[in-house]
Amino acid sequence: MDKKYNYFINGNKVYMIIIAILISVIIVYGHFYIGVVSIGFYMILVLYNMKNTKVRQTEWKKFIENFSSQLDNATRNTLVKMPFPLIMIDKKGEILWYNQKYSYIIKNEDILGKSINGVIKEINLRQILDGKKNIIKNVKLKEKYYDIYSNVVDISDNLEDRIILLYLYDVTQMLKIVKNLELNKYTIMLMEVDNFDDVIKTIEEGQRPLIVAEIERTVNCYAQILNAMIRKYDDNKYVLCVQDNYVEKEMEKKFEILDNIREINMGNKLAVTLSIGVGRGGETPLQNENFAASAKELALGRGGDQAVVKSGEKLSFYGGKTKEVEKRTKVRARVIAHALVELINASSDVFIMGHINPDIDCLGAAVGIYSTIKFLKKDCHIVLEETNSSINLILEKIKNEKEYENIFIDSKECIANMKYNSLLILVDVHSRGYVQDIKVVDAFEKIVIIDHHRKSTDFVEGALLSYIEPYASSTSELVTEMLQYMVEKPKIKIIEAEALLAGIYVDTKNFSFKTGVRTFEAASFLRRLGADTVDVKKFFADDLDTYLKRAEIIKSAEIFNNIAIAVCPNEIEDIVLAAQAADELLNITGIKASFVFVKIKDNVCISGRSLGEVNVQVILESLGGGGHMTMAGVKIKQVTLDEALKKLKDAIGKYIMEGEE
Repeated sequence: MDKKYNYFINGNKVYMIIIAILISVIIVYGHFYIGVVSIGFYMILVLYNMKNTKVRQTEWKKFIENFSSQLDNATRNTLVKMPFPLIMIDKKGEILWYNQKYSYIIKNEDILGKSINGVIKEINLRQILDGKKNIIKNVKLKEKYYDIYSNVVDISDNLEDRIILLYLYDVTQMLKIVKNLELNKYTIMLMEVDNFDDVIKTIEEGQRPLIVAEIERTVNCYAQILNAMIRKYDDNKYVLCVQDNYVEKEMEKKFEILDNIREINMGNKLAVTLSIGVGRGGETPLQNENFAASAKELALGRGGDQAVVKSGEKLSFYGGKTKEVEKRTKVRARVIAHALVELINASSDVFIMGHINPDIDCLGAAVGIYSTIKFLKKDCHIVLEETNSSINLILEKIKNEKEYENIFIDSKECIANMKYNSLLILVDVHSRGYVQDIKVVDAFEKIVIIDHHRKSTDFVEGALLSYIEPYASSTSELVTEMLQYMVEKPKIKIIEAEALLAGIYVDTKNFSFKTGVRTFEAASFLRRLGADTVDVKKFFADDLDTYLKRAEIIKSAEIFNNIAIAVCPNEIEDIVLAAQAADELLNITGIKASFVFVKIKDNVCISGRSLGEVNVQVILESLGGGGHMTMAGVKIKQVTLDEALKKLKDAIGKYIMEGEE
């Protein structure tokens, strides 16, 4: 008889042992007659107990076997008639069986013997067998969505004999409800006609009410299409409350309102442009409004004429492909200059810092600000960690001036010498990823930003004063304008004026790109202060070796959709040389834009240049970079040159496709 059934029998072994001990005691004390009789009765009792135990074991075995048979039938019926789709697979993923409910899902397709990964790609057998993942959420099968629950079953004592049961629970309706709830949430949209004053000034006085009315009509019609609540809270500003599903559609259409508003023509010489900030995904309407305000500020900081959607921490950009228009008024420059003077006077000392791989614009702006702080009789230092070939000549000339002894310090000295009330001025940079040393930025409580690049997503937050003007040709131009308002009759050294003029010179490519009226006004002011254009030209002189290296880079160029792409040889690891080569490539007939790659350790840097028809800033921004429409750059970490080339070509292809649409 199988021992496994003994568990269900209540034996009398304990009582039999006690009786045997009592009989032994009787015999020991000399009661032999009674002991013999007791032994006889004891033997009869043992035989009876053995027979009774055997009968009970037989009955228990029949009961268990009958119960198991009934249970197996119930289990089989449950598997077959289960109201949920069910799949049975072996440990290798081969489909052994599935019920009728699952057969309905696959429309009676025969999948027996096939691999489960060929049917449901999301299944990870190793994680299921190891017990790491028992639920797989929102798996799409045909036109519905399912949550898949797994259960590993041992069919014998051998671990190799295991099967996996997959239960499918239909969650399609639940996901639809959740999606509808999300789409019916309300989103906040802030709209601003970012060049309203400039447009009004370019039109005859009698036509001004007409263009204002046309702008309002266009914006109100747009709000009606979105079924939005709209309120005008300033001459050129609107707030809309709109359901999220309409915003989704606008994102798909890339905010056509940006194109529609530009088509307004009432005799205006400037096209009307909008900056839109959209806040969505917040816990409350107030949070969405904060998201929208932040998004609109970013849109304006990037030159306007674009929409920025902020969904929590995620940012999406639309538009922004048109050229920035120069602002005619210098009111903001004057206001910023006065505010900066107040901050400088209220600070114990001042430190000036630029970006990594500083160029002449960065150095010139720093020197220009230093020259003014010197007049305000405040201690000031310029933080300069590293130099490169593009600034070595002018830097050497500056250091020869007696006043600039011990003015240039590194980051460690800056942090060691700073005080609680010290002021940090960032020039030609506003992005945390491109500042010369982020530790310095994090150490300061008081920060001022002066920059001309389009505002990036990782901008330095918490600045007391932020002067970011993407319309400007260079940061040196901005600083030159501010100098005229910071002190009366500014008198700066000739080398300081030349440094500022050189900064304008390099970023405008000898006054060819992004050059407006105010650019020439700034250059004229510097010329009056003694800046010598011949000396400025000498700052950009190259030795023969540099000239030949640049020619070698240009020689490697390939043409791709009228875009030149060149790669620096392995021995060249100079980002400045790559940028110069990108500039030179634009001189080739038919080239609309150029990109030059340089491999520096495990990173690949790309310099992009354009004549204006192609927006290199938008292309490189998709790879994590930034800059201007005609001049941008990016550093891609931990990639090979081939991988970086593929990323750029994909970005260019996407840009061209969106332009055709």
